[in-house]
Amino acid sequence: MAVSAPSLTAKLVSEFVGTFLLVLTVGCNVLGSTSTWGGVSIAFVLMVSIYAMGAISGANFNPAVSVTLGISKSMGGPGLDWKTVGQYSAVQTLAGISAAVCYCLLYGRSFNLTPSEGFGWLNAGLCETLYTFVLTFVVLNVAAARKNAIERNEYYGMAIGLVIIAGAYGAGAVSGGCFNPAVALAVDVSSAARGFGWCVPYVLFELAGAAAASALFKLVRPEDFGGERSGQAELLSEFLGTFVLVLTVGLNVLAKSPAGALSIAAALTAMIYAVGDVSGAHFNPAVTLAILASGRSAQLTPVKASMYVAAQICGGIVAAAMYTFIYVGQTFPLGPVAGSTWSQVVVAEAIFTFLLSFVVLCVAVSSRTKSSQMFGLLIGSCVTVGGFAIGGISGGSLNPAVSVGIASANLLNGGLFYTALIYSALELTGGAIAAGVFRLTHDVDLDSAEKEKLVA
Repeated sequence: MAVSAPSLTAKLVSEFVGTFLLVLTVGCNVLGSTSTWGGVSIAFVLMVSIYAMGAISGANFNPAVSVTLGISKSMGGPGLDWKTVGQYSAVQTLAGISAAVCYCLLYGRSFNLTPSEGFGWLNAGLCETLYTFVLTFVVLNVAAARKNAIERNEYYGMAIGLVIIAGAYGAGAVSGGCFNPAVALAVDVSSAARGFGWCVPYVLFELAGAAAASALFKLVRPEDFGGERSGQAELLSEFLGTFVLVLTVGLNVLAKSPAGALSIAAALTAMIYAVGDVSGAHFNPAVTLAILASGRSAQLTPVKASMYVAAQICGGIVAAAMYTFIYVGQTFPLGPVAGSTWSQVVVAEAIFTFLLSFVVLCVAVSSRTKSSQMFGLLIGSCVTVGGFAIGGISGGSLNPAVSVGIASANLLNGGLFYTALIYSALELTGGAIAAGVFRLTHDVDLDSAEKEKLVA
């Protein structure tokens, strides 16, 4: 039985409700001083609203998302026509201002939109651009890409919501973490009596991030625009994923985030879901080594693996330079955390990189234990595990690209690069051990008949 398409009224009401709930949750968390779990609260209201109304309006709830879909459509890809973009953006803006009035009435006060103390418009603007880019890029890949019309994935809302957790705890300490013109406008309008105007640069930076996402989406998925997939798309995916991961690491550490491991894991998970089907979403030389050594990926040749590693290292170094610039030259060292020894670092980094690499092999490579929907969350969870478990010993790098990025940035402040070589050796060892154990635990892949049964 055919299902009729939602009416325009249904779509606009959905956009209003979703944006209203999002902005109201933002305001209540800020005014209620929910410093530790505020980012999670905001991410979850976005996630549940996406699942609730995604099939009605597409669940944009953000003018930057609507604009990036409009740009994609105008370039010949999937997206929205500009009339719909305008209608959605107007409703989202109205909903945001309405929600701001509501939280002001609830708390009897408002709060200003402004960069955090010690940061200027460029620092805050870069944070808004970068994480609005990540948000809209993930939306395009997990919800708009043409593959989704066939696969009907169930992780799209979770992946989008996790971007908020990724950005809120690191970038949020610099800019406040709007990543949404409706949020920026609502906050600024509701506090106009205390000063108005920051919404203008915020919105412009956010729209710049949306435009960048559309352009890179086309490069990563040329087949959605009438082109053909190439090796360059895979390398770009590895660069972008590693860049977002290392950027989130650096911003969380420098912000002294109370939920750093969770934020970093969220960034990794979101980007895995975004481009996992493009490059495999390794974002980690130890993972690439583990997959290569496992012998279970015919597509990953030694030459291709070396190119992946180069892209990952470049992504890590560029990201480290970016967080150093945002924090006006501040960096942090790579090495044993105060009170820990190198012996402890050896054990910690090797074991928990083993865990990460082994889980990747089991849930993303093995035909017997592969998970088609949960793979990204499971891999990202390893970073949460390691970050909390050994963050107080080694910092919980678990990734040579992270280690090289951190150490390269710290050279600017007199740091020593050799620590990155030690960490990388430990992490690569963990990846190699994971491949060996995987070959023992998964010694027999499914035969053709079993695969056909599973598909059926």
